[in-house]
Amino acid sequence: MKAKVTIREVAKAAGVAIGTASRALNRTGRVSEQAIAAVTKAARDLGYTPDSVAQSMRTRSTGVVGLLVSDLANPLYARIITAVESRLLTAGYALLVASTHNDEQREKTLVDLFRRRRVDGLILGPCQAETPAYLDQLAADGPVIALDRDFQGDNAGVHVDHYHGALQATRYLLNLGHTRIALLTPGSVLRPGRERIVGYGDAFAERGLQPDPKLIRAEKSAMDFAFSEALSLLGSPAAPTAFLCLGTRILSGVLQALRHSGRLAPDDVSVVSIGDTDLSQLFSPAITSLTWDLEAVGTAVAELLLRRLDSTAPLEQERILLTTQMVLRESCGPVAKTATDAVVARKKTRTAP
Repeated sequence: MKAKVTIREVAKAAGVAIGTASRALNRTGRVSEQAIAAVTKAARDLGYTPDSVAQSMRTRSTGVVGLLVSDLANPLYARIITAVESRLLTAGYALLVASTHNDEQREKTLVDLFRRRRVDGLILGPCQAETPAYLDQLAADGPVIALDRDFQGDNAGVHVDHYHGALQATRYLLNLGHTRIALLTPGSVLRPGRERIVGYGDAFAERGLQPDPKLIRAEKSAMDFAFSEALSLLGSPAAPTAFLCLGTRILSGVLQALRHSGRLAPDDVSVVSIGDTDLSQLFSPAITSLTWDLEAVGTAVAELLLRRLDSTAPLEQERILLTTQMVLRESCGPVAKTATDAVVARKKTRTAP
């Protein structure tokens, strides 16, 4: 087995002192551009790789950032994570990612694991029972960035404007004549779900209307509840004529329930997806979606963290708010007289000679 090249050998090949070689490789202290070029060439020619353990002991940095989200399989998170990783990589940081499954205890266990791995900073997405005070506690040991979750004090985070997004989407459905609009969103306590519910209610209030609270279905997890909840709503005497739902597993569950109950979008029921995914784009009919720039979210999160890692200035609260927009497609239409009448009428049309 070939012996590992040492920094002593790099320094000798570059014709500089060991200290100069170390400063050149780490870009620290005073060192000439000529020395940097010579050391870099010698390291490349010899195949030198720095000892990450020894380097972290000297610099008190591992060059690793930890990121936690509720569900790695969620395509909305996948695009955010990709953007975070891309920006951190250009700054010389690696990204360590894990899923909390929306479980508070699992989040704390993973945070503890990341801390033992001496990550330089943390990025935390929404979780089951979060509190701003928890972020305060973690920030005492290193930078913490809130991804679409509540924070306070001199912490920092990136929020999507879910309130105005839900307000806009609900207004759109109301303009089509829908008043029985089902809202399916994971969680009524966490910021995204809480803001959507308020925006949804305010759109009704603008018109002097009161939404039926039974049409708001907010569960802690989006994993399994959507199909059964949507099917239950569609089977009720006053079934919803429109669905506003998160565009991942919830949207899939709603579309399955529509098919199971013999209904079609947009003829019988209108559907709006919160978040634009491959499913909403490729489904037939294509699903009208409330969308936001996921790559911008990830880049903003990474930038906030990098500023806190590099700055020695006193910390101040930083909050970045990203807006949403509607992408109009084919899944929405004017309200039918009733969902049942629409289904019966369509069946008669299909069986007519």
